[in-house]
Amino acid sequence: MIGINIGCGQTPTEGFRNFDNSPSLRLARIPLVGGLLRKAGMVDQAQASFIEFATSHRIEYGDVLKGLPVQSGSVDVVYSSHVIALLDRAEADVFLAEVLRILRSGGVFRISIPDFKIWVEKYRETGDIDEFQRYLALSTPKPKGLLQWLRVALVGTRQHYWLYDGASLCRLLEQRGFVGAEILPAGETGIAEPGGLDLREREGNSVYVEARKP
Repeated sequence: MIGINIGCGQTPTEGFRNFDNSPSLRLARIPLVGGLLRKAGMVDQAQASFIEFATSHRIEYGDVLKGLPVQSGSVDVVYSSHVIALLDRAEADVFLAEVLRILRSGGVFRISIPDFKIWVEKYRETGDIDEFQRYLALSTPKPKGLLQWLRVALVGTRQHYWLYDGASLCRLLEQRGFVGAEILPAGETGIAEPGGLDLREREGNSVYVEARKP
């Protein structure tokens, strides 16, 4: 089975090709520049640790919005966790088109997202608007000073641009050309041989959806 994990971060899938678009992966290719940026305070310890982690776990740099270095129709399973929420609606369309391109006919796309419905229910229970807004992550602290501005320009932010629940994600997938989109409980899958795929990644605040390429 050929599997691809898009936006794996620090949770690559064993046996899959693992891609992430973190600028840290680009810095991993040019250690001298990475070292200079760390000394200048533009790369923090967490990013430095990720560079080391990505190198040791063979994580590949790949920007799904620009196209992955993967042959069309060659992949059995594509997995992505909490990536599409970081994209605006136009970018989400490009992302889904790229997944369709690389999947073979009948191939499975498994996607997990932060479930907006879960957090709305939590807010209704607790009334904690601060916790709710921290979860939404629709904005990030404004950078202060030149170094912070340069750092944001270099490594970007991790804010959400569009949030979904299971029903809205199924609807989007069907509208963009996938078939059989369905919500699955954590731990369950229609993939015949999931291998090392984490079927419970970020359980507790996620919804899991699978669909197929016609």
